[in-house]
Amino acid sequence: MVDAHVPPLTAQEEQLLRALARAVVRVPRAFEQDLGRAVGLRTTEYFTLLHLTEAPDGLRMGELAVESGLSLAGVTRVVTALERRGLVVRRPSTADGRGSEAVLTDPGRALLAEARPAQVASARRRVLDRLDGIDLQPCLDLLTRIGRD
Repeated sequence: MVDAHVPPLTAQEEQLLRALARAVVRVPRAFEQDLGRAVGLRTTEYFTLLHLTEAPDGLRMGELAVESGLSLAGVTRVVTALERRGLVVRRPSTADGRGSEAVLTDPGRALLAEARPAQVASARRRVLDRLDGIDLQPCLDLLTRIGRD
């Protein structure tokens, strides 16, 4: 439902939204190219593996979806692809036996370690070097606010 009382966008607000949309499309595409070339990983696969390193006992699929910003169906597709490559295993939840947990395997940990330098170099070249001299905390705060549901 559209609220007729919502004020129109200012020119600056419109520019901000367009710049955000460009960045949201271009940055992940660039990361994807760099990671794919370096180690054959998609960006969603890399960040899924990264989240799993922070949970050595595994993460429930729903928690992994929240952490990664993917839908449950999306994270299931990513985990299935990683499972086929032997980088992740799925098991019944150790907490209650309901649902599944994704757990990083040793080959997954090794590939992530191999991918890390390429991802860091890509992140620096494509994003962080362009923010030189900018206080990153306000940027982090803003993106965190925007990314919340």
